[in-house]
Amino acid sequence: MTGPTSLAEARALLADFPVVDGHNDLPWALRNQVRYDLDARDIAVHQNAHLHTDIPRLREGGVGAQYWSVYVRSDLPDAVPATLEQIDCVRQLLARYPADLAPALTAADMEKARQDGRIASLMGAEGGHSIANSLGTLRGLYGLGVRYMTLTHNDNNDWADSATDEPNVGGLSAFGREVVREMNRLGMLVDLSHVAATTMRAALDATEAPVVFSHSSSRAVCDHPRNIPDDVLERLPGNGGVAMVTFVPKFVLQAAVDWTAAADENMRAHGLHHLETTPEAMKVHRAFEERNPRPVATVSTVADHLDHMREVAGIDHLGIGGDYDGTAFTPDGLGDVSGYPNLIAELLDRGWSRTDLAKLTWQNSVRVLGAAEDVARELQATRGPSNATIEQLDG
Repeated sequence: MTGPTSLAEARALLADFPVVDGHNDLPWALRNQVRYDLDARDIAVHQNAHLHTDIPRLREGGVGAQYWSVYVRSDLPDAVPATLEQIDCVRQLLARYPADLAPALTAADMEKARQDGRIASLMGAEGGHSIANSLGTLRGLYGLGVRYMTLTHNDNNDWADSATDEPNVGGLSAFGREVVREMNRLGMLVDLSHVAATTMRAALDATEAPVVFSHSSSRAVCDHPRNIPDDVLERLPGNGGVAMVTFVPKFVLQAAVDWTAAADENMRAHGLHHLETTPEAMKVHRAFEERNPRPVATVSTVADHLDHMREVAGIDHLGIGGDYDGTAFTPDGLGDVSGYPNLIAELLDRGWSRTDLAKLTWQNSVRVLGAAEDVARELQATRGPSNATIEQLDG
């Protein structure tokens, strides 16, 4: 049990080195719940009844930078315009709350926001389906401020295999490797959350810049395909990348894996997508949980992942990606974005040093974006934009 001294130390540390969180699905929640009506979900005030995220709780949680996911479902027929709507939502949030949210495109922007006491706001596209097999569209997303792209979501796309789909191209196709090369040239981080282990390895083989896992945990600790195998974690020091531990119970607690499979099947039986978090979907979830008590993850569960990941990858290659507002359930003590101090306090109690924790919360994630920028400058001096097509490269 975390004591008051550890919690006070955690809050003091976060005042100096706030959390960079790799993944928050607030834009999708706003789309689902109120179709981007920001008056109906004013995040300047507590939205505990509806959301995991609002500005008061971001402040309470010690968040200094947030990658807002501009995710859209991979089964949507018009993924590109839906992604643009998600980007527009983030831009509306930035325009509405300028005293708290600072637009950020670079590592320097992140540091400036920290100095100004604002929350650096970046964007990540969750799934390569959002570029519709077009490198020009990829560049368009970068131009609009997207600073990482997750190569897949839950389903394969035409050029990359997902962790939760049947293998199709054996990791990355030739066009998939070209997507990685173009992301490197742009300075867009290659995000390997959600991808198959074969895709992780293929991307690490192809990339010229550090990668990130925006919200993934350890497969050795919890054997779920969404997590990172140890052999991949072992490659991060050589690559310079960062694995950002996630809090989603079904990815961190082994007992939750089977329960979640049954809960997902129950959602589908009610004609609902298993990732839905609408009021109707949550009512179905709660009824299922009443009949089948849910295994509960805790702060300690997440800390177990970080302990193992530090042992395998090293402290310089870890971060945090909570996946708030993208999951129906959260661990005890990490129920919303105000909970990060509880995790830091737990790690302090386990003997993590202030130096280690500053790397985990802030320094590693800022460094990896800066490193991607450095690689991009070098590559742009030697090669121009790629106009290759999937038909040319994959046949």
